Amino acid sequence: MNAIKTLGILLIVLGALGASYGGFSYTKQTEAASIGPIKLQVTEQQRVNIPLWAGLGAVGVGLLLLLTGSRKP
Repeated sequence: MNAIKTLGILLIVLGALGASYGGFSYTKQTEAASIGPIKLQVTEQQRVNIPLWAGLGAVGVGLLLLLTGSRKP
């Protein structure tokens, strides 16, 4: 399998996941204050939203790469 087909499959999978879940969240830990040996850390949960059009666009581009990547020049 060549790189273009692999990229196409990856875009299809990630685009479908992005369209179905609508985004992902992650935890960010920052140091708020440091006084001598005492450190205060803050844990924040942040969310990244993925628009529906971006997920469906990635699926479309992935399908296009998968179909055109199979042609030999």
